[in-house]
Amino acid sequence: MGGTDGGKKFLLRRDSAVLLIVDIQEKLAAIMEERRKVAANCVHLVEAAKLLSIPVVLTEQYSKGLGPTIPEIKTALHSYEPIEKMTFDCCGEPSFLAAEALGKGEKTVVLAGMETHICVLQTCLGLLDRGFKVHVISDAVCSRAKENYFTALEFMRDAGAVVSCTETALFQLLERVGTQEFRAVSRRIK
Repeated sequence: MGGTDGGKKFLLRRDSAVLLIVDIQEKLAAIMEERRKVAANCVHLVEAAKLLSIPVVLTEQYSKGLGPTIPEIKTALHSYEPIEKMTFDCCGEPSFLAAEALGKGEKTVVLAGMETHICVLQTCLGLLDRGFKVHVISDAVCSRAKENYFTALEFMRDAGAVVSCTETALFQLLERVGTQEFRAVSRRIK
């Protein structure tokens, strides 16, 4: 069942993970029914990334029209340095692929953002095409229409991405109980 890689694509380890938050911007988020849930889960992922020293990459699609990243996420970040893009696929923006966080070696991208069936989907496909493993966090992505959301998740899974959820990703990255990181993350999600 794990495919030819023996299931390795399902593994999520902090030393090879990168959190990517795609286009969760004010004007776009305002029309999303699942905005609050997605924002809260993204903040959980950002806070865990900070605790576990996992790099975070943030993109904004045409910020002049869609506005900046929503305040909840902006304030959770160590620093607010979005990669501005005009392409739906983040990989189409040269500065994205040059981001230090994506670096060298085998990386697994933990993918969150808006909209699931447009920028998230196209970015997922672009990353897979470039050899990245991708874990799409189903409760940290959304679309305006539920049909588009579900279709995109199936599409990404069929393309080779792992579809997961916030808590699964958090506990995979934590790996064990009894640590300060475990206690901090556990308090956040209760």
